[in-house]
Amino acid sequence: MSFTQSTFWQSYSNIILLLIGISFGSIVGIFFPNMVNFLKPVGDIFLNLLFVTVIPLVFFAIVTSVSSIEQGNKLGKILFAMMFTFLAFVLIAALFSIVAVYLFPTERPTGNMATVVVENITDTESWGDRIVRFFSVGEFYMLLSRQNMLALLIFSFLVGISIRQSNPEKVKTFKSFIEGGNEIMKNLLLLIMKAAPIGLGAYIAYQVGTLGPQLVGFYAKPLAVYYGAGLVYFFVFFSLYAFIGRGSKGVTLFWRNNILPSFTAISTCSSLATMPVNLDAARKIGIPASVANVVIPIGTSIHKNGSSISSIVKIYVAFLLLGWEFFTFNNLIIALGITVFVSVVAGGIPNGGYIGEMLMISAYQLPQEAIPAVMIIGTLVDPLATVLNATGDTVAAMVTARLIGEKYDPPNEV
Repeated sequence: MSFTQSTFWQSYSNIILLLIGISFGSIVGIFFPNMVNFLKPVGDIFLNLLFVTVIPLVFFAIVTSVSSIEQGNKLGKILFAMMFTFLAFVLIAALFSIVAVYLFPTERPTGNMATVVVENITDTESWGDRIVRFFSVGEFYMLLSRQNMLALLIFSFLVGISIRQSNPEKVKTFKSFIEGGNEIMKNLLLLIMKAAPIGLGAYIAYQVGTLGPQLVGFYAKPLAVYYGAGLVYFFVFFSLYAFIGRGSKGVTLFWRNNILPSFTAISTCSSLATMPVNLDAARKIGIPASVANVVIPIGTSIHKNGSSISSIVKIYVAFLLLGWEFFTFNNLIIALGITVFVSVVAGGIPNGGYIGEMLMISAYQLPQEAIPAVMIIGTLVDPLATVLNATGDTVAAMVTARLIGEKYDPPNEV
């Protein structure tokens, strides 16, 4: 094998093997749907390995990043620029999807709608209790659950800030432990990702085999609108954001290193599972670690471009089924508000958007008849929504770095 061939294979072998695994899984899902239940455990094992890696990786990465920031005002600048970027991206995505459903309207069905079985979960918590549970936990061990990601993020930030405010001599041992843990978890991720072609191939086989038959009937038009608008947003707007972050070189580097995260997201339907790969992509792009290790983990929980678009589409579909008028000033303003809130509460786990859907139904006081359609749309758009949610964090980190004037790492220049 020549040097050029060796270099090419070294650079793209992971992507080629992943494409082979996903393609094979898709073929199995289409032509041998009876086999997908046997393959699902393989995908679940791989996904679970990613999940158990995410929790310590988030903790070590954020604590290391925050504690290593020397300038007293740098962390504040990163957080302010990050929140501004998140809010702008989510609102742009929502406004773009409103234009999309307006330009490509769906006719209200005249027959009986298909229904799906939705688990009824009785929730007697007050909003105050929900807010407390969302931002904090009652026991330390509960921080180790991916269902409490925001609480873990807040705790990790506080630990990092506490290290910065402590006597360097007294905390150097603990800081070395944190930095070592961060390095070990990154290497563990690389080890787990060697099984990605098999794990993700098995998982996507299950998705194709189980969800494919539902892509019919009434849902086809809003789904087409979502996937059409989502793909335009993905390629056009993300390229624009990458250009804002680092110019034409930023566009090239982003798309070159966004292939693996995109396939990981579409296969797992999990922003959490994609986050470690995003962090590695950010390193290859050259985004400063002090920015990437803050923006990407936080973005996994509170920055959802895909959920923003799907929120608008689901509200539109629900209004359509009920014969209500969606395009009124009040309804659009409420929709934008719900969309921003949904992007925060929709956790980075598979089907985490159901929480946001319940918030939407509650805010508009939608009747029970609208719930099945909202659930079906939410499930069927989940793959692309996850791609937009997860990989949007990388371009957000690029823009954040630009806003605060951070320079990209020279070793990553191509």
